[in-house]
Parts: sequence; C-alpha cells; structure tokens
Amino acid sequence: MTEATTRTRPVNLILLGPPGAGKGTQARMLQDAFGLVQLSTGDLLRGAVAAGTEAGLAAKAVMERGELVSDAIVLNVLRERLDQPDVAAGIILDGFPRTAGQAAALDDLMAARGQQIDAVISLVVDDEAMVGRVSGRYTCAGCGEGYHDQFKQPATAGTCDKCGGTTMKRRPDDNAETVRTRLNAYHADTAPLIDYYAARGTLTEIDAMAEIEAVRSGMTAIVGKLTVV
Repeated sequence: MTEATTRTRPVNLILLGPPGAGKGTQARMLQDAFGLVQLSTGDLLRGAVAAGTEAGLAAKAVMERGELVSDAIVLNVLRERLDQPDVAAGIILDGFPRTAGQAAALDDLMAARGQQIDAVISLVVDDEAMVGRVSGRYTCAGCGEGYHDQFKQPATAGTCDKCGGTTMKRRPDDNAETVRTRLNAYHADTAPLIDYYAARGTLTEIDAMAEIEAVRSGMTAIVGKLTVV
C-alpha cells in the first residue's frame, strides 16, 4: 500500500523556491511517492482555457487583451481544477500564491471545501552558489540531455553522452546577471509569504543546496508525517 492510499482526505502543499532550486525534480518525486499533482499557475490557466471552462473563458478574454489575470479568476480556475478526480490525493501548488493577500484568499477557498494547506515547503538556496549552478547549465540541442560546466560535462567534450549530438545550447537567460536579478526578485516577492505561513506553523525550510537525495528525504519526511483526519 502506498502512502497516498492510506490518506482519508487530500494533502495540499505549497512549494516555494527560486528558479534552479530543484522544485520540478522534487515535485515529481512527491507526485510519484504520494499521488499528488503539481499545479503551476501557467498550467492551471492553460488547462482551463483549453477545456473551455467558465473560469477558463474568463481567463482567455483577459489574456487576449494582454492584461494580467486577476486573483479572483485564478482562484476560480483552481476551484474548478480541484473538482477533477485526478487531484483526489492532493496537490502541490507552484507559483501561487505570490502575496499574503492571495494566501489568505487561498485559505478561504480551501476552508470552503473542508480542506487546508497542510504544509509549505521552502527550498532555501545560497544565492552565489545558485548563480554558479544555473549559469553553468547547458543542454544537448538534439535530445535535451542536461550538462553543467562544473558538475556534469559529457565524457567527450562537445559530444552528448546520450545521443551523440555535437550541438549544445544555453538558455539566453542562464547568465550570472539575470540569475541574480531573478533571485533578488524572488526573495522580495516571497518574504511576505514566508512570514505568513511561518506565523501559521505550516512552513518548513529545507536546504536546497544539499544533495538531491537528501532534499528528497527531507521532503518525504514532511509529507509522510502530515496528520490526516
């Protein structure tokens, strides 16, 4: 029996962390281990628009005008998504909420459904180490295999270990200046959320600079200890 099958109500998480902190890798692990579904704001909106739901049509109209989708619409999109059977075990929110006001509105939405945000996991990074981690990334243009100037170079320089391709590429925004700008913006935007969830006792910080397996173990322990009634 898996962890997910022993639970009697959904387990809802929020995952915080700057670009490059490993949120995607760890979210996939939690999905596999507990049957949770990762929901990013972009995926939520695109899915609702594609499905033609009421909230999706409202979001589509706003986006076609080149405007920002309001908190109310995002919450309505999330409300519709929570009615889908594939999220019965719970969700991992990534990218929402972004402000304390959104967090309070999310709490109200969950409470109306008899649910709650059970845990908020913040992946903490060392900014300068993160600059090196992200700015050193590159991929094979053919198969997408990932490499790094310092941590993972192909066995033969310039040749992909996986497909043998010889064309490598870097994302234009994976440079030190851009990474520092993104990190500064992340810290400024996230600080109110850290305070909001810390005051509620749901926040746990994990060292995202540790080995992937150590981060995985810490996150699994957090979710595994959640009390479900």
